[in-house]
Amino acid sequence: MIIEFAPMEGVTDVVFRRAHFEMFGGVDRYFLPFISPTSHLTFSHREQEGVSLLLNRGIPVVPQILTRDAYLFLQTARLLADAGYEEVNLNLGCPSGTVTAKGKGSGFLRDLDGLRAFLDEVFEGTPVPASIKTRVGYESADEWPGLYALFRGYPLKELIVHPRTRAEFYKGEAHRDALDVCADAPFPVVYNGDLFRADDARGFSEAHPEISALMMGRGLVANPALAREAKGGARLTKEEAWAFHDRLLREYLEKWPRNAVVGHMQEFMYYMGRCFENAGKAEKLIRKASTPEKYMDAVSRLFDECPLASPPAFSPR
Repeated sequence: MIIEFAPMEGVTDVVFRRAHFEMFGGVDRYFLPFISPTSHLTFSHREQEGVSLLLNRGIPVVPQILTRDAYLFLQTARLLADAGYEEVNLNLGCPSGTVTAKGKGSGFLRDLDGLRAFLDEVFEGTPVPASIKTRVGYESADEWPGLYALFRGYPLKELIVHPRTRAEFYKGEAHRDALDVCADAPFPVVYNGDLFRADDARGFSEAHPEISALMMGRGLVANPALAREAKGGARLTKEEAWAFHDRLLREYLEKWPRNAVVGHMQEFMYYMGRCFENAGKAEKLIRKASTPEKYMDAVSRLFDECPLASPPAFSPR
């Protein structure tokens, strides 16, 4: 079973990635939060840090590009290739309103003609193999056969499918039957969506041997041992979860202002907190914390008073 870690903006940064790789393993490839290139063709400090092969040394990483401009995609791909990367990924899945309003991410799925022209130019000139991460439509899953037919015409490194539409965000049941359309895919197909338990991953993999890999996001942030367990390793313990949290907190405090760290860790604990039972009061205190001290008091209460669920798993609410 091949498992890939989905890029999650604001969560799976270089500190998180290094800590996860060293403490848990189980992930075959980590996809980096997207680079959004501008006409200046320079990376922001966050982007430079994220794609640094020095900071990512030893970790199998794939950079992701978010744009609807083929020239910017190709120039960014060349910069990444020059830095040593051997693959790039195109983001056609982000559902954020600020992204889709510009016709990027899943917003690009509304414009098949524009997307076709973009992909023609990209695959004619890309210096390294390119993969695509996509949703199955913008408004309706009925759009998927047409989108897949378009993608099928290009030599993708792989096609990563999150079987929801942009309109659905992360709500409702994933359209897993959309994968049936990909039965004749000339490239590897990766499934991404609602794999929150090790049994989910194993069961899906056994039921769909044609799928080349699984991609996990929310479930793997909530339970950092999920990939390891899915491959037959040990289940997450509370001691491991605490050690992981403690390492993230210490390393963020070394590099960021204290209040910025609180907000960042609250985002992380939004996911991990779902792995605990009877955690409502503690989670509320975590969300309300305004200083590192208040935040740590709240997190300590969660770990001291709330048992880890069996199995520990993210649960959408």
